[in-house]
Amino acid sequence: MLTTMKLHVINTGNLKLDGGAMFGVVPKVMWSKLYPCDENNLCNWSMRCLLVEEGMHKILIDCGIGNKQSEKFFSNYYLNGDDSLEKSLAAIGMTADDITDVILTHLHFDHCGGAVKWNADHTGYSLSFPNAVFHTGRTQWDWANDPNNREKASFLKENFSLIKEAGRLNLVEDKAELFSGLSVRIFNGHTEGQVIPVIRYHNKTFVYMADLLPSAAHVPLPYVMAYDTRPLITLEEKEIFMKEAAEKGYILFLEHDIIHECCTVHETEKGVRLKEAFPLAAVLS
Repeated sequence: MLTTMKLHVINTGNLKLDGGAMFGVVPKVMWSKLYPCDENNLCNWSMRCLLVEEGMHKILIDCGIGNKQSEKFFSNYYLNGDDSLEKSLAAIGMTADDITDVILTHLHFDHCGGAVKWNADHTGYSLSFPNAVFHTGRTQWDWANDPNNREKASFLKENFSLIKEAGRLNLVEDKAELFSGLSVRIFNGHTEGQVIPVIRYHNKTFVYMADLLPSAAHVPLPYVMAYDTRPLITLEEKEIFMKEAAEKGYILFLEHDIIHECCTVHETEKGVRLKEAFPLAAVLS
């Protein structure tokens, strides 16, 4: 049992995305009962990251959208909220310099944009976490650097190319233990080579769900995002994983659910469904 491990929620702000895109083929009359939207069908989503302290390691999982894109770019996503990466780190007595490792679940801009920032005079870029090693999937790295037309707008090379240039990149091939009590698994439905961290904490298993399960509203199998490149693969991966999560009592940490930080699931006569939703702090004992 890892008695020294600590987990911290790191909120980096919110963005708005079209509800239809987020729920795919599910009609609005159904998904809107589970997740609210405004008059323009825009839903508000968090960009919630997780910091894991394990021994000498301070491991940040994902890092939000960052702040270096243009006003025009950001205006498409209606950024909102008072949280930021820097403020959330400061709230637990840390700065970006303290981070030893960053796990990027994948390289879409809302998950990795905070990895790189403007330099002091805005003439170029620098790493936001100068002392960190950055971990992501090898197939995701290749996918992002030679993007398909469907995903090209989500892969902004200024968000990640500097990581390799600085010699700070570690590419994960397959399921692996990166640190004591922290392993990763690979999923390919949302995007090729998405890394999903699995954390063993005080005899509990926490899974950082990234875009495998964006929110508690996405628990039913057909609730798959239109953003997913291979939705049938997502369905297969999701069915296998959600049955496992129900059987083993995993605590699912939700990156994009603005209402719920974590949830558990259970088997019902209608399939796997939401069991409970709660803040992370409620289960950190």
